[in-house]
Amino acid sequence: MLLGEGEAADAKRRLLERAGAAVVGEEGNARLAVIAIEDEAEALAAVERLRARGLLVNAVDRPELCDFTLPAVVDRAPVLVAIGTGGVSAGLAAALRQRLEALIPAGLGERARALFVARDSLRARFPDPAARRRALGAAMAPGGPLDPLGEGDAEAWLADPEPAEPASLRIMLASPDPDDLTLRQARALANADRLYYRPGVPPAILSRARADAERIATDRPPAAGVFLEMAPETAA
Repeated sequence: MLLGEGEAADAKRRLLERAGAAVVGEEGNARLAVIAIEDEAEALAAVERLRARGLLVNAVDRPELCDFTLPAVVDRAPVLVAIGTGGVSAGLAAALRQRLEALIPAGLGERARALFVARDSLRARFPDPAARRRALGAAMAPGGPLDPLGEGDAEAWLADPEPAEPASLRIMLASPDPDDLTLRQARALANADRLYYRPGVPPAILSRARADAERIATDRPPAAGVFLEMAPETAA
């Protein structure tokens, strides 16, 4: 459901129709409502009226009245990147979308479909899930054949995928800020199956690892694996 007229309402209509929604007026049957009404009192009345009908409501430019928000979307179907700010700044979300549009190749969706088609052959080539994950992680690294932001030869790699050795790296952190990680360090964290770290490594750094990676606090570096510790002057 869409209520309102003018530029804001027209923009929301285009967004809803692009997503495949059947846009109806207030008398129509709907579960979600977008209210693009400029007058404050009229907009508030519409919110209360539609909520009383059991609808979830998005009130344009009024985040405090929203039950849901509409993110800015970069569409590389089947790959979708959504940027949301919880309704705080639609302009910021739009600016980020414009930057990402320039960075993400138009053919990324085709690469995703090729990976889907190749899933059985990849499982046969790498029956161990950890080995398969490492191989894909190495191929998708910057400059790799499956780099999501690059133009590598994905077809050739999928025809003969290369294995990747388990990450083995000792990282001495000079800063607790995850943005200070080097590309190599960030890649090692993202691909590690187990992450070893000395107590004192901040959670913000540990969060850069995969969500399902095992995290092991220890004072003894492992024989192999990714081991994190703070530089002495930083820990002090």
